[in-house]
Amino acid sequence: MLGKTAGGLYWMFRYLERSENTARMIEAGQRIALTRTGGDEEWTSILQTSGVLPGYLAAYEGEVSRDTAIDWMLRDKDNPSSVLSVIEAARNNAKTVRTALTREVWEGVNECWMSLKTQLARKIAERDLPEVLQTIRQRSAFVRGALHGTMLRNDIYNFSRIGTFVERADNTARILDAKYHVLLPSATAMGSSLDNVQWQSILRSVSAEGGFQMAYGSDPRPREIAQFLILDRRMPRSLASCTDKIRSNLGHLTGDYGTRLPCHDLVDRLALKSMQRNVDEIFDNGLHEFIQEFLEDLAAVGAQIEIDYRFYQ
Repeated sequence: MLGKTAGGLYWMFRYLERSENTARMIEAGQRIALTRTGGDEEWTSILQTSGVLPGYLAAYEGEVSRDTAIDWMLRDKDNPSSVLSVIEAARNNAKTVRTALTREVWEGVNECWMSLKTQLARKIAERDLPEVLQTIRQRSAFVRGALHGTMLRNDIYNFSRIGTFVERADNTARILDAKYHVLLPSATAMGSSLDNVQWQSILRSVSAEGGFQMAYGSDPRPREIAQFLILDRRMPRSLASCTDKIRSNLGHLTGDYGTRLPCHDLVDRLALKSMQRNVDEIFDNGLHEFIQEFLEDLAAVGAQIEIDYRFYQ
């Protein structure tokens, strides 16, 4: 496969996953804001955790409010990570690799773009926000379902899946960091009812509340939630599950091409370094520090994949 085609598939599915993850991050901000009193400080944290705060501050001259933060994350074309921007980027990549996609996958991406372009054409009223966030998640899921149901399990499929799980792991880590490090900086609040409510909000934001109850019961505790979202391979958005999927699909590419490349060693080291710890060790050494190290290592894996498979050649 041409590197440009591999890159188009990888980034198409990263962008689709990012649109859904941005919706989840906004939902997490909305839920956590309900547990706090005062101004819009939590939206500064959400923007920071999402990696879009510098651009926002430049555009809005340092003033942060809930309405402008949500608008920036959903539909501002000056924000390259807004839902509107990434959906358009996903569609552009899909057009580039059109011959590698089944009709169902292409139509799913195109319909996603058309639907969200219409819904995000104007600023979203507060009463309409839940419906819009749900639509973003559903449209991404439709494309993912078409991929699973119609695509041949070959290198096309593997690059698509790798992009999905690199982006998903990045997002789960950022949502965890938003809760633990940024949104609740006071050590005195740890273990409080406020702390527990915010942890439950994090579970809901990654659609993990039902799964957690099946695995751990109906009385969520912070360490068990962290265990579930970091180390539990049964949870499809956990860091361990995403890392396993990246390793697996890269392994399939090794079989397809008969070559083991540096990115395979990097993801193996990431799994050994991060996923072999227990949750008590992670908490004792600092959850924020663990997450930041994981994000740096994951970014290195993503960058090496682009180099090894010559995405821009």
